[in-house]
Amino acid sequence: MSLNREEKAVVIEEVSAELAKAQSVIIAEYRGLDVAAVTVLRKQARESGVYLRVLKNTLVRRAVAGSPFEALSSQMTGPLMYAVSQDPVSAAKVLASFAKTNDKLVIAGGALPNNVLDVEGVKALATMPSREELLAKLMGTMQAPVTQFVRTLNEVPTKFVRGLAAVRDQKEAA
Repeated sequence: MSLNREEKAVVIEEVSAELAKAQSVIIAEYRGLDVAAVTVLRKQARESGVYLRVLKNTLVRRAVAGSPFEALSSQMTGPLMYAVSQDPVSAAKVLASFAKTNDKLVIAGGALPNNVLDVEGVKALATMPSREELLAKLMGTMQAPVTQFVRTLNEVPTKFVRGLAAVRDQKEAA
């Protein structure tokens, strides 16, 4: 069942709104995937905050026109699934991890704003840590010197108390 003109306009508007907030768009060919597998993939995408949708390429071409993802139009051939994410690595991670277990999902390419990615670029993007992971590592790195300094400061009175205890034990033994 095809969409009428008004329904197509609504779909284009919805996709354009998602693309306006997006930091990455990954496209994958889903030919041969059964409904159960696609349902599992959609659930994983939803849990990761990824907008995942199967759309007609002509509608997506209209939605990306004038956006930072316009160059992606050259990769839009065949039956494609579009994963749009506000986190640059989430969409790539979701599709790459699903493609490892399902060989029928083939990543076709992707884009970051004003930067088209090939399949290898998407796979490299999928191996990068997410923003949250990077922030956690940064905080750990920033906390390490402070923590070590506090431990060093705490060691002075601790050594003093241990010394007093040793002197006390020595006097009691004598």
